[in-house]
Amino acid sequence: MKIAVALFPTADAPAPGTLARMAEERGLESLWFAEHSHRPIGTAPPGAGERYAKAMDPFVAMTAAAVVTSTLKVATGVSLVPQRDPFHTAKQVASLDVLSGGRVIFGVGAGWNRQEMINHGTDPRTRMRLMTERMHAMIELWTKDEAEYHGEFVDFGPVHAWPKPLQVPHPPVVVGGDGPTVEDRIIAFGDGWVPDVSGVEDIVFERFERLRERTDKPLELTANGPSPDRETLSRLRDRGAHRALLRLPQHADGALSDGDAERFLDQVVAAASEEG
Repeated sequence: MKIAVALFPTADAPAPGTLARMAEERGLESLWFAEHSHRPIGTAPPGAGERYAKAMDPFVAMTAAAVVTSTLKVATGVSLVPQRDPFHTAKQVASLDVLSGGRVIFGVGAGWNRQEMINHGTDPRTRMRLMTERMHAMIELWTKDEAEYHGEFVDFGPVHAWPKPLQVPHPPVVVGGDGPTVEDRIIAFGDGWVPDVSGVEDIVFERFERLRERTDKPLELTANGPSPDRETLSRLRDRGAHRALLRLPQHADGALSDGDAERFLDQVVAAASEEG
């Protein structure tokens, strides 16, 4: 089982390049960056504080992490596709995959903050369908020399768009969320699932088994937010999780010292080493 870490990239947390070097030196597989373009005042999940408003652009953070490392994978955790232009996003993912030597994981989600979506011109009621069409359109752009897509929300005729991703056919697409229809999106365009597992581990693994029965695609399960201890990591490994994604202990405002980040990473490495 691979070990990864995630955080909101803020100016009050370790710089993405600094954190990336810490993670690579300790043999971790990947570093994931959250995305929120802004936080409408009065909206935030309990305990979230200002880190949603302070988050840097994840692709800028991923680039900073990639240029100072050689083996560490960089990931969005997750990119809010219904709030993004598919042409620009496809080009960002492909460009970073080329420049990193094929080390991008594209984590995607539909989002939860309805006012944030509305501020982007997105109708929350149709965001799932919009996300699916945008993902299909991006895959078309990544994999076809002459790409076109015709849908309800995304519609364009034949186009040329380069670069193509280095990974073939494209970087792995890992779908976040635990809503009642998330399996449909994984089957439609995903290579894996990244659900929160804290407190709902049994439910997640039961859903994942049912999901695998619905498709012949080889799907990977990324267990998001588990406790960073030996017992939990060992159990997740034994249950067949492909990756454990551990959240760095940021404060509600996004603050995290370099020293606290290093101590957490050392704790993770020790627990992962013990679980084998």
